[in-house]
Amino acid sequence: MTHDPRSALLSAALAAAERGWHVFPLLPGTKRPALHGERTCDRTGACASGHLKWEQRATTDPSHIRAAWTRAPFNIGIATGPAGLLVVDLDKPKDKSSADAPDGAATFAALCERAGHAIPDTYRVRTASGGSHLYFTAPHGVRLTNTAGTVGELVDTRAWGGYVVAAGSTTPAGPYEALSAPQAAPLPSWLQSILQPTPKTPHAPSTAVPGQSRGYADVALANETRNVAAAQQGGREAALFRAARALGRFVAWGDLPRHTVEQALQEAGEAAGLSPSECRSTLRSALNWSIAHNAVRRDAA
Repeated sequence: MTHDPRSALLSAALAAAERGWHVFPLLPGTKRPALHGERTCDRTGACASGHLKWEQRATTDPSHIRAAWTRAPFNIGIATGPAGLLVVDLDKPKDKSSADAPDGAATFAALCERAGHAIPDTYRVRTASGGSHLYFTAPHGVRLTNTAGTVGELVDTRAWGGYVVAAGSTTPAGPYEALSAPQAAPLPSWLQSILQPTPKTPHAPSTAVPGQSRGYADVALANETRNVAAAQQGGREAALFRAARALGRFVAWGDLPRHTVEQALQEAGEAAGLSPSECRSTLRSALNWSIAHNAVRRDAA
């Protein structure tokens, strides 16, 4: 009996849809959407009222899925936003020359340990590259988007605006295979707090204004330090991470010296119960990111 890849992929697509996960076809043997682009859209069929992108075309309708996958052995994409998912992508280092280089799984495991939690037991898929996808149900009423490096090195996430290749798909690098846990677990609150955009300091200007930012910076430093010191177990590192992200822009603008921010948050993190090394590691990565991504003060240009 010969193996029918089209039938197997159709079954995998239907199985994903039965979970409530919105799927769409990827080009056979690839990770690229098989749907037409806007420039080639003829504004007919599903696009009669305007071009629909893959996130809008993704579906759980079995009849639509059967119609698509009987045409070709398409790989399966899951539109994570419409599916109500947040998928953590734990990648492998691109540089294969060093076997000692940490991968995304090791980075994520260390982060879980520092947050005081075990690695979540959830639906997991091994990717073709040897990495893994951890599936979580997204919290209701919260619109999370994709991230790259926000959680850690080689740890990305897919939510609204993103998709993942589903189990059952195959590329030249290998198959995508489901590994453990039949269900996707809820997104851990400590991880959600890292992924949600950092709230802006109330009434702070979106860009630095000469003579005003220093006052906002001092207030922000006091507030963020207090929040970190009062953080409870399970949310302490996330609180420190958010505080450093929020204060990094004032360092970038020259309104707060970096050593002042680091010292204040280091002391607050240790007061909350984090170890000195945990504080230093979190502060370094969060401040580096924030400083690099905030605009230089305009009057200093």
